[in-house]
Amino acid sequence: MTQKRTSFSGGFGFVLAAAGSAVGLGNIWRFPYLAAKDGGGLFLLVYLILALTFGFTLLTAEVAIGRKTQQGPLTAYNKLKNSKFSKILGIFACVVPFLILPYYCDIGGWVLKYFVAFVTGQGEAAAEDGYFGGFITGEIEPIVYMFIFLVIITVIIYIGVKKGIELSSRILMPILLILIIGVSIFALFISHTDENGVTTTGLDGLKVLFIPNFDGLTFQKLIQTIVDAMGQLFFSLSIAMGIMIAYGSYVNKEANLVKSINQIELFDTGVAFLAGTMIIPAVYVFQGAEGMQASGPSLMFVSLPKVFAEMGWIGNIVGAAFFAMVLFAAITSAMSILEAVVTSLIDKFKMSRSKATLSESFIGFVLAVVVCLGYNVLYFELKLPTGSTGQVLDVMDYVSNSVLMPIVAIMTCILIGWILTPQTVIDECQANGEKLGRRGLFSVMIKFVAPVFLFLLFLQSSGIFELLGIDFFNG
Repeated sequence: MTQKRTSFSGGFGFVLAAAGSAVGLGNIWRFPYLAAKDGGGLFLLVYLILALTFGFTLLTAEVAIGRKTQQGPLTAYNKLKNSKFSKILGIFACVVPFLILPYYCDIGGWVLKYFVAFVTGQGEAAAEDGYFGGFITGEIEPIVYMFIFLVIITVIIYIGVKKGIELSSRILMPILLILIIGVSIFALFISHTDENGVTTTGLDGLKVLFIPNFDGLTFQKLIQTIVDAMGQLFFSLSIAMGIMIAYGSYVNKEANLVKSINQIELFDTGVAFLAGTMIIPAVYVFQGAEGMQASGPSLMFVSLPKVFAEMGWIGNIVGAAFFAMVLFAAITSAMSILEAVVTSLIDKFKMSRSKATLSESFIGFVLAVVVCLGYNVLYFELKLPTGSTGQVLDVMDYVSNSVLMPIVAIMTCILIGWILTPQTVIDECQANGEKLGRRGLFSVMIKFVAPVFLFLLFLQSSGIFELLGIDFFNG
């Protein structure tokens, strides 16, 4: 007899948990950089269109698969269609969060370190050259902060779906939203006068974000913008990571799935735009257009602390609020990554939640230690197919994000669009009499448009174009 599956207490609990997963580091340190790089308002427009079409399609498919099968990513696909193809897809979908968890916890530890620094008034020290490099190359301190971060998310997942994931999301997400809105408003009204007497305000930076820049726009650059926006959607919506299948499996059958999916889209897109409003004006005021060329760790742990230091005494307060917000975003995302693996272990091997959580957390800790040591005793430089040089973290990030995630998304499109039918997902979304307003769009996207775009994204992000010597975007 199948044991009744735990579920969220309602649609709102699911939306907060799913939005918490989606609102992670990718929204905060990658979205603003891409918006600045790809023409500001042009990127925002492309991103919005893709979120309402491409993102909606994959998000809907994964949430519906989860609720229909009541299974985690490892077993959900095979329950839909018992085949070798489905089993391989399930394994890939589970390997993605398994690979992401260790290095995400390391980065979560970095965020925790900077939060502590600003809360204790050490913001100016954190802004000094070499501070970030000195920290991550240490052999003990990064592991300690990583361990604390991992313990936090392990406790949440250990407690369970309602009292762990849902309750923590109900507490953290409103605080996160208040902080991001507060820092965004502050960023708009700061100003700085340089040595030439030129005053720049946050509103000037806001124009860079929202006003489309068509200078030098070519067809190839437009395609690059589209590919960048598509890649960002993976991070922004937590798709192709098994997460939305796991969370979807905890949605009760009476919930309005269509309404929940629309709310997740709205919440995540709004936060992504707010992230741009929060970061780009502040960086532009103190560092100009050159400062906006930074992304990832360089933006968050090098450029932004320097910006906060330029603000004077209030910089410590703003920095503390900013890193508190980033920490909450990292926690809600990391716990969803851990849950995707834990629920897979529970469903596949009939493990208890406590055993599955502790087992995966222990493995994650060991691998996270290896990632930490990749910056000192295990340091190496490996040339990746994309042309960049990476260490342990970069290699794991490349395999999970640039290779496996596009493959999972493509295989999902094939399974739903061609092996089964789009109606499988549509029926699940309309199970209680609701109407999936974009069902025609969903069918066309999942069968034709999404697989083609995803294949191009895979060729670009994996570096296959680079290996073949094809400069696809520059003619």
